[in-house]
Amino acid sequence: MSPIDRLLQEYVADLGAALHGPAKAKSRLIGEVRDGLADTAAAYADAGLGEEEAARRAVREFGSVGELVPSCQRELTVAQARHTARAVTLAAPFLIGCWYLARSAGHDLAWDVSRAPQLLAVHLAFVATAAALLAAVTLAATGSLARRLPAPNRLPLLVAWAGTTASGAMAAATLALTTAAALATNWPLLAFAGALAAASHAALAPSARACRHCARLPAPPHPVAG
Repeated sequence: MSPIDRLLQEYVADLGAALHGPAKAKSRLIGEVRDGLADTAAAYADAGLGEEEAARRAVREFGSVGELVPSCQRELTVAQARHTARAVTLAAPFLIGCWYLARSAGHDLAWDVSRAPQLLAVHLAFVATAAALLAAVTLAATGSLARRLPAPNRLPLLVAWAGTTASGAMAAATLALTTAAALATNWPLLAFAGALAAASHAALAPSARACRHCARLPAPPHPVAG
């Protein structure tokens, strides 16, 4: 392995260990840094510098890993927020589906739990609506709209906790619907709704947890649009 390859490999490995975010976005970002470093080092080598000195010059030009991490992490944090927002957007229809199924089966329940599915339906509908609206705003604010207006610095944290709330609602819905199914004559409908809520929770919870982690990492403020 040449001195350039060795030094660049160490640099990229250290950078990758320090960054957190969606796997595809992280791989793409690290690949861009690696390619840029390699091109810069090759330019210095073509200018007559030795390979090791050319690699060191390229690293100095890019900045140390510690200097590069904050700006790279911000990009990955926004990417994770978009990933979580998309997960919420996909989960919202499942919440609404649980709302519909709970309402449909609610009249079959007996005793004091007869109103539980209806109350659950109201809460699920509210969570689904609020989560879907926030997800839509997040995708717009971090997408094409971000070219004109900077996304708020605390938006990823807000998305993280919105995703966590939605995921928690799904977990609670799973427990409530499973319990209700045991008391209902139309139990397959409630059991299916519970399975739907459980699957939605399993899909959203890891993304929300990763978003919380990324949102807590230090990152430079978004530059003010001129």
